[in-house]
Amino acid sequence: MKKALILPVLLAMAPPALAGDTSPGALIEAYSAQSGSAPVPENGKALFLGKHVGGKPDTPSCATCHTNDPRKGGQARTGKPIDPMAPSVNPKRFTDTRFVEKWFRRNCNSVLGRECSAQEKADIIAWLSSL
Repeated sequence: MKKALILPVLLAMAPPALAGDTSPGALIEAYSAQSGSAPVPENGKALFLGKHVGGKPDTPSCATCHTNDPRKGGQARTGKPIDPMAPSVNPKRFTDTRFVEKWFRRNCNSVLGRECSAQEKADIIAWLSSL
């Protein structure tokens, strides 16, 4: 009977199944399939660096917190450091679907005042992956 209890305990201690479940390329493919269009990295760059008026006044662009050079770290409005966005510098970036979705939802609402579309997500990740 004791052996039967070990497996459930070990499974409960295991890390979440989604951690490290994807890659930048897989996300680009998935978002592109959802949008029905190929990613356009230049559109991702323009969205990331551009100033927007739909969101919060203190976060008019992604670069407000992430900096104009995504190969460098940034800083959240709370003062918390943000690791570089470019996968070439931060290999863990865009490798956890749940984490990616959480931050796209939060940051797109903050900057744009709405969620990003699948096309916008594909464009941004494609641009960041090109750096």
